[in-house]
Amino acid sequence: MNWITRPGWPGNLLALAAGALTPLALAPFDIWPISLLSLALFYLGLRDLAPKAAFVRGWCYGFGLFIAGTSWIYVSIHDYGAASVPLAAFLTGGFSAGVALFFALPAIVWARWFRRSEAPLADALAFAALWLAQEAFRGWFLTGFPWLYAGYSQLDAPLAGLAPVGGMWLVSFVLALTAALLVNLVRLRARPAFLAAGVVLLVGPWVAGQALKGHAWTRPAGEPLKVAALQGNVEQNMKWDPAQLNAQLALYRDMTFSAEQADLIIWPETAVPVLKEYAEGYLSVMNRFALERKATLITGVPIRQANERGEKRYYNGITVIGEGEGTYLKQKLVPFGEYVPLQDVLRGLIAFFDLPMSDFARGPADQEPLLAKGYRIAPFICYEVVYPEFAAGLSANSELLLTVSNDTWFGTSIGPLQHLQMAQMRALEAGRWMIRATNNGVTALIDPFGQITERIPQFEKATLYGDVVPMQELTPYLRWRAWPLVILCGLLFGWALLASRIAKTV
Repeated sequence: MNWITRPGWPGNLLALAAGALTPLALAPFDIWPISLLSLALFYLGLRDLAPKAAFVRGWCYGFGLFIAGTSWIYVSIHDYGAASVPLAAFLTGGFSAGVALFFALPAIVWARWFRRSEAPLADALAFAALWLAQEAFRGWFLTGFPWLYAGYSQLDAPLAGLAPVGGMWLVSFVLALTAALLVNLVRLRARPAFLAAGVVLLVGPWVAGQALKGHAWTRPAGEPLKVAALQGNVEQNMKWDPAQLNAQLALYRDMTFSAEQADLIIWPETAVPVLKEYAEGYLSVMNRFALERKATLITGVPIRQANERGEKRYYNGITVIGEGEGTYLKQKLVPFGEYVPLQDVLRGLIAFFDLPMSDFARGPADQEPLLAKGYRIAPFICYEVVYPEFAAGLSANSELLLTVSNDTWFGTSIGPLQHLQMAQMRALEAGRWMIRATNNGVTALIDPFGQITERIPQFEKATLYGDVVPMQELTPYLRWRAWPLVILCGLLFGWALLASRIAKTV
């Protein structure tokens, strides 16, 4: 087994395979023990490597993870971006190769400064801290790509009870710590005191996570609200076709007119596929209908308005009509889908860089929640729900959560199901009900424990009915966010650096 820890292609190929295994721990497969296996192989593979070899091994792991876990990018580029098969494959591979650097850089940092082979317990703790730092950095750098986090594998597993305490971050930290401790148990046997401490660190979080599953950190703030969430199932190649505009407006109008009585009527992202200023007459009709029903109607719609410099810009937005108020402008934009980095260079190269509605501006950070039936709703448009800290900030100022999306870009891939799983984790972290309305699935209602109570099938035109309950009070995660973990990881890094320096001087 020494070949695993030595430099060379056998160990690198194993790291590639370990990364590629990880998506099996996530939706839709949900074989959660694979996340531990993958992390353990990654940790073991870095044990004895020099910094340069560790960089390569980390890159191999990351490339395997993203080429397997984000295959839906190929669908978006090829099926809807009009790229040829070779070009789509090249761009998907290039993206995966670039994002894999998020694992290569921590690997070289680990090998150069934080690894403590002579102290297995401290080594495992430092590895867990560095793993968490990698996930956090990946979710922030260059607007971030917070996809395929290890913690999502525990949504229906023993560690789920930790999510309201420390968010998905705490779950990921415990997974990495557990994997490293399992690898190091043999080395800890030589020192009984350290072995005992290792067993406590190994078992304790899992016992706590299981014990806290189902614990209610929040309580109802009012009576249940009846929801009608509409899924129009509009083909993506028709979405922005001017010839299809009236048909799409009629589709959601008629589905709403024929829907059962509801307090909240939810349409998906850009259900109104025209600037709000051009749809005022249509929205006025829907506003009167909602008021007659004593209902609140919330829809996605592109909005043009002046920014703080007085410039007219386009925004991906949500607006409220009927018994409610508020407009929300999306803050976390999807690269290439909603804006094009280096657009002066890239626009015009291929159709994928010139997609409809790919010139949105970022909404301001100080927006108020939406108001509906007397309650505050935290809105997330599509990609925004995958950012844990961003979502926590909005959730703490709300009684209900709402995410609207258009996952048609993903086709029949695993992308929409991964996206749904992340929305479930946000509901669990916040202890609040989540309404998820999408164009073609998955439209669902999610309870404060991250469990789906109602859903309708993908790729069908349908209306989802169910009840949600406004919730009050804050989970520990919403109250403290990631700061306790940030402090802990900082202390662990300082400890590892100090110990490494002392060891070199002895």
